[in-house]
Amino acid sequence: MRQNHTLKVALCGIVTALALMFICIGGLVPFMTYAMPALGGLMLIPIVTELGAAWAWPVFAASSVLGILLSPDKDAAMIYVLFFGYYPILKALIEKHMHSGILRLLVKLALFSAAATAAFLVSIYLLRVPKASFTIGGLYLPGVLLLLGNLVFLLYDYAASGIVLFYFRRLHGFVSKWLSSGR
Repeated sequence: MRQNHTLKVALCGIVTALALMFICIGGLVPFMTYAMPALGGLMLIPIVTELGAAWAWPVFAASSVLGILLSPDKDAAMIYVLFFGYYPILKALIEKHMHSGILRLLVKLALFSAAATAAFLVSIYLLRVPKASFTIGGLYLPGVLLLLGNLVFLLYDYAASGIVLFYFRRLHGFVSKWLSSGR
């Protein structure tokens, strides 16, 4: 039984390192500031699938703290912390407990909108980013940016669902067999 626990902790460590790697790459390649933290969050899929949300939350916390401390671009780390790191955990819980597809979609959009709004408010009031940064041609457009962000989020959610399917078809058997080898 002890070996099985050790394998679970080892898997969590591997996933934490992978998520951290993506966060740091997001800081090294300027045009990947948003994409790499999103990929880093997807690394939690095996933890959520095999071990559950109770194991995934500490992996998110560890990768978040390490990302903030070690990433060369704090924006990439904050994007991970503020949404992409915990979204795969909440996605699994939402899809498990809500049976209505429309309700699931509305909850996911509300979750993304709340996270994007919080990030906006943090950037304006805490980080003192000038409001002029959110203007195009003199028009203040946070609402339009939020709408466009929601559309991109829908694509991300759809892609994440595809990655979950890929995981179940190709990797789930191997990982679950590896985890049960300690029994």
